[in-house]
Amino acid sequence: MSTAAGDAGDAATSASRDPVRAAGGVVWRRGDTGVEVVVVHRPRYDDWSFPKGKLEPGEEFAAAARREVLEETGFVCEAGDELPPVTYTDHRGRPKVVRYWIMQVVRGEFTPNDEVDRLEWLPLTEAAQRLTYGHDAALLSTFAAGDPGR
Repeated sequence: MSTAAGDAGDAATSASRDPVRAAGGVVWRRGDTGVEVVVVHRPRYDDWSFPKGKLEPGEEFAAAARREVLEETGFVCEAGDELPPVTYTDHRGRPKVVRYWIMQVVRGEFTPNDEVDRLEWLPLTEAAQRLTYGHDAALLSTFAAGDPGR
């Protein structure tokens, strides 16, 4: 038999297992030596990653990806194919799922902000070495295997 207190506890436990939902982009361009991607430095975590962030209530993943890339990089981007989702445990111990899109810059310019203080365009090999997290490096490998810029 279930009680109201038990149901509330079950709901809280269930909510704590619901993954944090986020979206972002692997932003690329053709540079002098081939394909380059954007990596961003987040001073809050002192890490290098791809631009991404949590969904706002009622927001779709693709819209969140475009919004987060714009907020963190200053770039308005055209979203292409979606990459496989990335799942991991965040810095607070919560499960997190991030959906990424391949993106190309339409316009914009980077200005350091509260979330991102540095942005670099790097060739794929250098980006793989710069990225802090293995799940980002794996995502970059998936991106590269798709033959970007063809």
